[in-house]
Amino acid sequence: MKLSIALLSLTAGASAFTAPLQTSSPSTTSLQSTLEKPKQLTRFDRIKAKYKGPQITISPEVEEEVGFSYSAFDDAVAATDYSFNRNDVVKGTVVQYDKGGCIVDIGAKASAFLPLQEAALIQDGVSIESLIEIDEERNFEIISEEDENGQLMVSIRRIQYREAWDQVVAKQETDEAFDAECVSVNRGGAIFLVNGLRAFLPGSHLTGRLPDEDLIGQTLPLKFLEVNQEENKLVVSNRRAVVEAQMADLSRGDVIDGLVKALKPYGAFVEVGGMSGLLHISQISMDRIVDLEKVLQPGQKIKCMIIDHDKVNGRIALSTKTLEPEPGDMIRDPERVYDMADETARIYLEKQEAERKKREESAQNIVLGLGDALDDLGSSDKSSDNLDSLLS
Repeated sequence: MKLSIALLSLTAGASAFTAPLQTSSPSTTSLQSTLEKPKQLTRFDRIKAKYKGPQITISPEVEEEVGFSYSAFDDAVAATDYSFNRNDVVKGTVVQYDKGGCIVDIGAKASAFLPLQEAALIQDGVSIESLIEIDEERNFEIISEEDENGQLMVSIRRIQYREAWDQVVAKQETDEAFDAECVSVNRGGAIFLVNGLRAFLPGSHLTGRLPDEDLIGQTLPLKFLEVNQEENKLVVSNRRAVVEAQMADLSRGDVIDGLVKALKPYGAFVEVGGMSGLLHISQISMDRIVDLEKVLQPGQKIKCMIIDHDKVNGRIALSTKTLEPEPGDMIRDPERVYDMADETARIYLEKQEAERKKREESAQNIVLGLGDALDDLGSSDKSSDNLDSLLS
């Protein structure tokens, strides 16, 4: 009995000494759990592990004949460095549609994903199937880092965005007119799509109408007013495109139809083919006009002659007094002026051409006379030199 009690006491004492040795610190426990944590599988590895399809076994003789084995292939794949960085542009092939986008093979360990919102620059409630086709090969831009499954996110929209700006800058440099469709209107003007980019058209630069809902869906000729890629700012003008196109067909001396739009103390504004021209009060009649409202009224149709134009700023100077058969006819009988406008304009232009030629001849005679005078002066100087030589 005493022996049993002694053995129990000895065992308890040994346990008391050995217990502290088995206690580990929290940091040691955390380190052990980190080391023991299994490596997370990639999406490809998980699919491979679940694959239950036929297994093909290649005999050593075939591998030796081919000169390559599956194990060698696995080693080559593991050793390959797939270096893909954000903003890189790579070739890829669409392999399948997926929820909210499609899967793209870009040659990486895992396929890349193309979201619907990154599939095209211009999107209007369309599906991914209508924007890109299966097996279509094209460039993609990488827009993300690899996720936990090794998958990258790619974009087509960002490539098209840069290409659209390049095209816009090229159009601005050539200053060519182009057509664009209105997609929305607001209080200050309208929004047009130019190569997929949104451009603002101020209401003051819309010719012949107001920016209302009826404008949406219509295509208008435009020209650029401002192009700023850094601020993503495009401003366009319909008035500039229309005016310059019409001004290209107009010349000084042309007789055109116009509509009086407004009267001012200094003259009248006349609409000519969608453009606004100024008929100055001094160009209405040869006689002095006391009351302009007795001669012209807003809404009145008239005929007038273009006497000057500024194609850069779209300004036109008009005249009716050059169409008067007799001085003062615009005040006494304007209908006679309009009826005889073409004939009167022809006579006026012939007179102007004759006066121009007369001025040129006069200027030429002055130059020739000056040349003769200089020749005579040179001859007299030479004679004087000869006389001096003889006397000496």
